[in-house]
Amino acid sequence: MKGTHLVRAIGLALLMTAMPAMPQEQREPLAAEREWLAAHNSARAEVGLAPLRWSNALALDAGDWATHLAEHRKFQHTPDHLRGGQGENLWRGTRDRYSPWQMISYFVAEKRDFRPGTFPHVSHTGSWSDVGHYTQIIWPETQEVGCATARNRSDEVLVCRYWPAGNVMGTRLDPAERFSRR
Repeated sequence: MKGTHLVRAIGLALLMTAMPAMPQEQREPLAAEREWLAAHNSARAEVGLAPLRWSNALALDAGDWATHLAEHRKFQHTPDHLRGGQGENLWRGTRDRYSPWQMISYFVAEKRDFRPGTFPHVSHTGSWSDVGHYTQIIWPETQEVGCATARNRSDEVLVCRYWPAGNVMGTRLDPAERFSRR
């Protein structure tokens, strides 16, 4: 009997993988989501980049990791093998003290240390991690973003996911140069 169930489960799994993907439920972004998107796109507009689109799928993935971090009181990036090639920015602050725009402004503030160059040599400080949140936001090939927060008793955690991911080693990052060729 166990073998029959296993065969049925495998057959169902194969059938499901052969089926075309169902369209993701589309909904209007919530107020916080609109603010996160606007803050990202403001930073991109400053360097002449096309705006990002909101992705509900990325927001769902971000929400899962934000919940994990808040519940376990941790602050670490999702392991690469669980991220499926998505880029990721993390922020944490005191619960209910920051607006969505303020959260993203911490990433954008890294602009002060950014310098055009070949990644990872893109920081005046010599450490790409000092500008890594900002460079992900202004990565020219990135097209979509989705963010979510989760809270515990004292903290609020924001996770933003990006597709395609930025911060690719060996890639030239100079938005002004790239878009002056249009």
